[in-house]
Amino acid sequence: MLNRRHIRIKVMQVVYASKGGENANIQKDEKFLLNSMESMYNLYLLMISLLIEVQKKAEDRLVKSQQKHLATSEEKNPNRKFVNNELLLQLKSNALLKDAMEHRGVNNWDLDDEYVDIIFKAILESELYQDYMSTRVSTYKDDKAFVVDIFKTIIAPNEKLYEYLEDKNLTWLDDLPVINTVIVKLLRKAKDNMLTSHFVPKLFKDIDDKIFAKDLLKKTVLNLASYSAEISEKTKNWDKDRIANIDFVLLQMAICEFQKFPSIPVKVTINEYLEISKEYSTPKSSVFINGVLDKIVKEYKDKGTLNKIGRGLM
Repeated sequence: MLNRRHIRIKVMQVVYASKGGENANIQKDEKFLLNSMESMYNLYLLMISLLIEVQKKAEDRLVKSQQKHLATSEEKNPNRKFVNNELLLQLKSNALLKDAMEHRGVNNWDLDDEYVDIIFKAILESELYQDYMSTRVSTYKDDKAFVVDIFKTIIAPNEKLYEYLEDKNLTWLDDLPVINTVIVKLLRKAKDNMLTSHFVPKLFKDIDDKIFAKDLLKKTVLNLASYSAEISEKTKNWDKDRIANIDFVLLQMAICEFQKFPSIPVKVTINEYLEISKEYSTPKSSVFINGVLDKIVKEYKDKGTLNKIGRGLM
């Protein structure tokens, strides 16, 4: 679920908030980092469970309509296409997904059901729903396309849901685009005969990524002073008050990768931090960061101190 760029962003957020220096509380920072990354999985479960709750809401609505004393013929014999959507039923019956939600205590919609109502109402009023329900039969492919579309156009951009998530966990706002992208990819790759584990992805691709996150944080925070001095040396003609704090953090992390992570290619490091700066810093930050890092890399190469091993890593 988390790729290296997401990990770098999480580390950046912690370094930005850390005081750094020799007296830095690395254990506290590391705990915050790991909790922040783990909370992304809770957000994933919360967002995917919305689809399950919407299906339940639709089913409950049909049952109540059929039980009316003076139910119409349409209410007695309703179109069950939405309720019987194969992908939604897969999610609903997924035992691993249910276990993960119970284990992590993700039961928000039991207490905050009004947000399920908001999403459900938005779906019912959409053209997507009207088009989908214009017939009574569909294939798995049709059902999947409909679920992907309602997630992308109705659930993911919903402002009320955004405000709710902001109130529950402020860090979720940065995580939401990542999680929504993960969910859309999983939905698109879903098959009628897939394993239940498909919708219970691992937070980290492997143990190396988790180690990378902890090492990048620790090695950056413990060397902030020396990295700051190096940046200052390369930016003598710059007004320090005009250098964005985020830019300083990204430069410190990049220098850390140059010095402490011999297996990461220089180009990968530079490209990653340039892309992060475009999203999290000022419009001119990427140009500034690229210029500073180019100077540092050139100096390291001239001195023979660029700590990289393996072919093509320079």
